[in-house]
Amino acid sequence: MLKAKILFVGPCESGKTVLANFLTESSDITEYNPTQGVRFESCWPALTKDSHGVVIVFNADTPSHLKEIDMWYSCFVQQQLLQDTQCLLIAHHKPGSGSDKGNLSLSPPLNKLKLVHSNLEDDPEEIRVEFIKYLKSIVNSVSESRDREEMSIIT
Repeated sequence: MLKAKILFVGPCESGKTVLANFLTESSDITEYNPTQGVRFESCWPALTKDSHGVVIVFNADTPSHLKEIDMWYSCFVQQQLLQDTQCLLIAHHKPGSGSDKGNLSLSPPLNKLKLVHSNLEDDPEEIRVEFIKYLKSIVNSVSESRDREEMSIIT
């Protein structure tokens, strides 16, 4: 069975846990309860080891999050030598915030990443469809990499 390790990272209170639970169908949407995440950078190398993809989640309605996502991209994508295609950027809109999908001014290289807006209140299926597309691309990449590795052992 092929497995892929996908990290969900981003600023505090951006919606990572709610999105992850929704996408894995592990729970219904509930009110916000802070997740006891890994807030210590010294633990990050252990988490990122052997990861195949990174989903950076940020609250599109919080201006400071736009500044913070540069750091998340640098630590979890660039420093891990992942390709931009292995990263999905999710601008999460919390319930009641409206879902303004206006142009976000993302700095390079973030402006080259696949950006998806999520609003679990107004259009929950849109994010599920986009995540499945992303996941399929990651699984295909892992499968191709494994096939290349097996061929190099055979030859």
